[in-house]
Amino acid sequence: MTEKKSKIRKKLYTKKRLVILNEETFEETFSFKLNLMNVFVFFSLGGIFLILITTFIIAFTPLREFIPGYSSSDLKRNATELAIKSDSLTIALKKNEAYLKGVQKVLKGELEYAKFNKDSILSEADLPSDLDMKASEEEMQLREEVAKEEEQSSKNKKDQRNTTK
Repeated sequence: MTEKKSKIRKKLYTKKRLVILNEETFEETFSFKLNLMNVFVFFSLGGIFLILITTFIIAFTPLREFIPGYSSSDLKRNATELAIKSDSLTIALKKNEAYLKGVQKVLKGELEYAKFNKDSILSEADLPSDLDMKASEEEMQLREEVAKEEEQSSKNKKDQRNTTK
């Protein structure tokens, strides 16, 4: 086991020489000494550096819009503007429908013209019809309990002030 480790370590740290020669004149252009560990470390660090640079370029430039799942800021802004416009158009449509129903009632004779008023019809369209705004018995009991607790706490604070003076 130790022989295998020593052989691998010996191969990793054995010095080699890299020489670049001019082929016509056999003149040495460039040379330096290497070992396998240096080459491995160099390429590992180069790969990590390349990955980091690529990640930063994609993350902080408009290139990220080409990745599925990322949307541009213009697209988000347009979506919110369209949502607001659609909400306002829905409200306007409800008001117009309520006004037309009132006009139809007048034309059919179901409603007198003197009682027909555009503002009253539009105000009916604004009111939420499905909501029950009356307080339940449980809510009234809770309100009474909270009021009693507030009275007691204010009395306790007054008593504490009087005793400290």
